[in-house]
Amino acid sequence: MVDVSQHELVPEHTLVDEDEVESMLTEYEVKRAELPKIKRKDPALPDDAEVGDVVKIVRDSRTTDKAVSYRLVIE
Repeated sequence: MVDVSQHELVPEHTLVDEDEVESMLTEYEVKRAELPKIKRKDPALPDDAEVGDVVKIVRDSRTTDKAVSYRLVIE
């Protein structure tokens, strides 16, 4: 079986620890529930991601070199 998360077109997905989550939420003045969502069954997620975790997604960008976004893992 092919591991989709290792494909060259799939951006890097990493779990964010709680300290960094709180810092990011404060910096952007948002609540956890206001973050964009990603389903737990998404094949790009790390295997140890659980509902309620926050995932950091780093994509290549033509204008800023790297574009960072955050997603809340849902069921």
